[in-house]
Amino acid sequence: MSKRRISIQDIARRAGVSHSTVSRALRDNSVISPKVREEIKQLAREMNYVPNAIAQSLLSSRTNTIGVVVTSIADPFFAEVVEGIEQVARSAGLSVVLSASHRDVEEEIAAINNFNRRRVDGILVADSRTGKQHMKQLAQIAMPTVLINSQSKEQSQMFHSVEIDDRLGGKLAVEHLVSLGHKRIGYLGVGDHSKSNQQRLEGYRMALSEANLSPMSVVVAISDEDNIRASDVATGQQMLPKLVTAGVTGIFCYNDMVAVGALLACQELGISVPQDLSLVGFDGIALSGYVTPPLTTICQPMLEIGCSAMQMLLDLLQEKTVENRVLSPFLVQRGSSAALLPKVPKQYLI
Repeated sequence: MSKRRISIQDIARRAGVSHSTVSRALRDNSVISPKVREEIKQLAREMNYVPNAIAQSLLSSRTNTIGVVVTSIADPFFAEVVEGIEQVARSAGLSVVLSASHRDVEEEIAAINNFNRRRVDGILVADSRTGKQHMKQLAQIAMPTVLINSQSKEQSQMFHSVEIDDRLGGKLAVEHLVSLGHKRIGYLGVGDHSKSNQQRLEGYRMALSEANLSPMSVVVAISDEDNIRASDVATGQQMLPKLVTAGVTGIFCYNDMVAVGALLACQELGISVPQDLSLVGFDGIALSGYVTPPLTTICQPMLEIGCSAMQMLLDLLQEKTVENRVLSPFLVQRGSSAALLPKVPKQYLI
């Protein structure tokens, strides 16, 4: 059998003082003399007393926990974002509790409400789908909340945010392919209508326009009437043949997992990357550097995103003035993109 947990009452009996005296001494209340405070603290250490976190939270109105909602705990992108969150939270003496929304707005709202009932000190929500139309459901949230890469086009002003410049990322990807001589460039998107998907597509179109190239209607973002987003890898595998048939020589993929799917499809079709087709991903997850060939990608500073969002939440908890942040992505060139090779006429081939 496990030993019974030592309580404040046990310490009070051993010290021959009241329960309230021990409680005040352990909280460094100046009503108790410094000498008695130190004696009671020493006795508590000798008895291996462990403070009751729940009781302390009731006294302080703080639970020292932060609720974090992500779309999927298994998503490699959010793994690094959460690492940044935990680094800052840990240094502030806070614990992090995770919940998954699975890109479902009702599950997201349920997770937020659950954290609210559990009296966490603050909430971070990644890829939020909530918008102005959901404010009635979220009106009871009275704790600081920060959104990370919100996907709502009409986000309420009641929450603060940290996000990436998706439009800039799309431009960087296409500008890279244009600089390599590619003129027929496709965009391989996903089947939801998220803000990031639309803004990366806008960046794609802006870069083509600035290069005096026309976007090809057959090779732009995938639409889905039911607004259902399937596996990103499966999307890349299924859609890659359509883009190749359209004659593209370069493809900007919505994210690295879509690009991994495109790579798998290339292997199945005998298409050489980057000799026959150049691919650019988005996110910069660790996996992108280990596939063959390693992916050229637009990197999001994932660790910085998590750290910035958590620091913003800490500032809100301390009632400091904060400003929303938009971080810039950057290009990392690897082996999946290369200069477009001129086609050799068949009569010169041996």
